[in-house]
Amino acid sequence: MKTAIEALRRGIPAQRVLTEPADVMSFSFDASFGTHAPDVVCQPLSTEEVVHIVQVANAYNLPIVPRGRGTCLSGGPLAVHGGIVLDFSLWDTTLVISPDDLTATVSPGVLTKAIDDAAKAHGLMYPPDPSSSHVATIGGNLAENAGGPKGLKYGVTKDYVLGLEIVTADGRVVRTGGQTVKNVTGYDLTKLIVGSEGTLAIITEATLRLIPRPLAQKTALVVFDTIVDSGRAISSVLTSGVLPSKMEIMDRACIRAVEAYEPLGLPVDAAAILLVELDGHPLALEDEMKIVKGACESVGARSITIAQTEEEAAELWYARKLVSPAIVRIKPTKISEDATVPRSQIPAMFEALERIRHTYDIELVIFGHAGDGNLHPNILADARDPEEMKRVERAVEAIFDEALRLRGTLSGEHGIGTMKAPFLANELGEDGVWLMKRMKEAWDPNGLLNPGKLFAPPGTKLVLRDE
Repeated sequence: MKTAIEALRRGIPAQRVLTEPADVMSFSFDASFGTHAPDVVCQPLSTEEVVHIVQVANAYNLPIVPRGRGTCLSGGPLAVHGGIVLDFSLWDTTLVISPDDLTATVSPGVLTKAIDDAAKAHGLMYPPDPSSSHVATIGGNLAENAGGPKGLKYGVTKDYVLGLEIVTADGRVVRTGGQTVKNVTGYDLTKLIVGSEGTLAIITEATLRLIPRPLAQKTALVVFDTIVDSGRAISSVLTSGVLPSKMEIMDRACIRAVEAYEPLGLPVDAAAILLVELDGHPLALEDEMKIVKGACESVGARSITIAQTEEEAAELWYARKLVSPAIVRIKPTKISEDATVPRSQIPAMFEALERIRHTYDIELVIFGHAGDGNLHPNILADARDPEEMKRVERAVEAIFDEALRLRGTLSGEHGIGTMKAPFLANELGEDGVWLMKRMKEAWDPNGLLNPGKLFAPPGTKLVLRDE
């Protein structure tokens, strides 16, 4: 390893090749489970440096693990087989808005929120808005195909990627796509790379599509006495002719946790609340909100409060942002899932989650992007209690099973990584996994790019505890 590190430092300044134990351990974890220390951490600031790292990795047969800020919830940036972690968090040097083309060109370490902030100055918007957008890098979002609350109306990361610069497993620099909205030249390599979790190529630059920023927003808080009614309201709104920009749900446990964390006047006796945001022309929003109100009342909404000012709307969304810090007061270990179901199956998924809560005797809270079926059932536990963690593991498997039974998917936006790899064949089938492996072998014949992700060894089970 010493010889490989010396080779790395011939193409990268020594201060950006980290080998000290404390430095290496700082890159051994993400926001999921497990600790895997790399052998060395490299912090590239150019495509040429990435090419050099890849060439050294091939010469010494070292795994390469791309990494942003480590906010991943599925284990994507973990060095499960050691090797080199590529830390892109310093590489934020390019953020160019081209307002006439409605595009942004960015380097992989740029924060996602910074892109939208820069676009705002030109009356434009970069819609993908994961909850970690203020700390997550665009490179990580591209690797995981991140979503967010606005996914209901505007789609997810892959819908806004026009082109990429990538470094392949053997050190070639390739550009996919381009600056144009339409492009059907050959295979769509751009879409293939987005969401591939660093297993096919390393992203070194992205060209992103921007859209005009809406003129106004309007937000409503809808209160329900049963969580199943809230699920019916989602379908009622989405078939009313109005498409909200956001539609978020919080169940009773979330509501009470937020109120205990920071009192905001939320209805703690409610079974669930929906936050509905509309955007567009201010005159149209008045009529559209009336339609949303009627759609919710038709399925038994207890009350509907419409924010009258931007400040009132911001306070409602602030309550939603407090869910994650609030619920960890219940128990210290949080397992965040994102199993997604068709919209018509949201009420059935709510009922299934209630059964799972009682069957496995777990603390389960439900929130998330209800409008597109991307629920976030979060299990609160204590990792120091092995018996409880065994129940949690079974509950997570049950959540996956229910989502697939309802024609849903294992992950709407968190990715597969290490956490969901044991369940990949449950959704894709053995032939589907075989086809993905063939693609991986073609792009990365030596298996150096982010090994241990997506494809779990036979017999691997989900384990959230020390054995």
